[in-house]
Amino acid sequence: MTDSISKFRQNARAWLAEHTPESPPPPDGPESREYALAWQRTQAAGGWAGIAWPKEMGGCGATVLEQIVWFEEYARAAAPSPLGPTFVGLNHAGPTLIACGTPEQKAFHLPRIVNGDTIWCQGFSEPGAGSDLAGLKTSGTVDGDALVIHGHKTWSSFADIADWQELLVRTDGAAKTSAALTWVICPMNAPGITVRPIRTMAGAYKFCEVFYDGIRIPLSNIVGGLNNGWRTAMSTLAFERGTASLALLIALTLKVEQLLRACPEDRPAMRARIAQLRAEGAAVRAMAYRLALDSTASMPDSSGSLVRLGFAEYAQRVNAAAIDLFGIDAPEVVGMHGIGHDYLDAYSETIAGGTSEIQRNIIAERMLGLPRGPR
Repeated sequence: MTDSISKFRQNARAWLAEHTPESPPPPDGPESREYALAWQRTQAAGGWAGIAWPKEMGGCGATVLEQIVWFEEYARAAAPSPLGPTFVGLNHAGPTLIACGTPEQKAFHLPRIVNGDTIWCQGFSEPGAGSDLAGLKTSGTVDGDALVIHGHKTWSSFADIADWQELLVRTDGAAKTSAALTWVICPMNAPGITVRPIRTMAGAYKFCEVFYDGIRIPLSNIVGGLNNGWRTAMSTLAFERGTASLALLIALTLKVEQLLRACPEDRPAMRARIAQLRAEGAAVRAMAYRLALDSTASMPDSSGSLVRLGFAEYAQRVNAAAIDLFGIDAPEVVGMHGIGHDYLDAYSETIAGGTSEIQRNIIAERMLGLPRGPR
């Protein structure tokens, strides 16, 4: 390890030790918004916000190796989960605007995201079009200098506390999938929007339904061009499927080490199971590091599905083992911040951002060159 990376690690560890919040985040609602924005502002003031963003876009401009070190120290410090209310802005909307946005869109939105002023949510999935985005029906009709939106989205995380939404709509009803969609910046206070929070089986109101009844969005809010939303959306999902889960993956491998220390010697089968999880975690983590360090493209490609799939299924196995180790009624398991919550919440990981089946199709078709399956 070079002296510069060692120094970077020392600085990150020292800063996180001093500034990581002592109290856990509220599970949902306005309190979770204020907690997340306050933590984002703290990181911005310390020069650590937008670790993967270019400096000219308001981020740290960290190298890939520095990003990995930051995520390692972030997990080690048990800092607030990156999957909180600022996740979409930092890992979806912001990177998509960096890749595809106009200068005006970047100048307005990027500073507000990275400095902890706004919350974003995602409006992709619909009741009849979850992983199959090509089947979405929410429509956008050009009317003068605006798009008029009608439709219904679901599983929109934090939509009840968000300021903006990355919204994918059908703007050409006659066109085939890739030429029919448009990615647009939607203000969540627009007249005609109704938001209904959804309580998950883990207990929190994490997701929402969003209804659009003739809302008007300026054409200047279109990102990537009218009827070019498929390509723009794929850039968004590529970021999510790639580096977005790295901090969480590292935290999971640290959790496995804690489980191994907690497992008594007189439970050899459980110790063997946790040891297997340690080996699996090392493999997924090594794959994530290699893909990150080998990436030279400005926009992530479909290889991110390997990381996304590996992380999502690994998270479920780790939390299931933790419950079996401690017992369903153990203090470590119960409560909104217990392992039981993590176990139930982990089931969303093989759905969000594309189901495990979708991820396997991407890997098979785009990486391995296998024939397309039936559609």
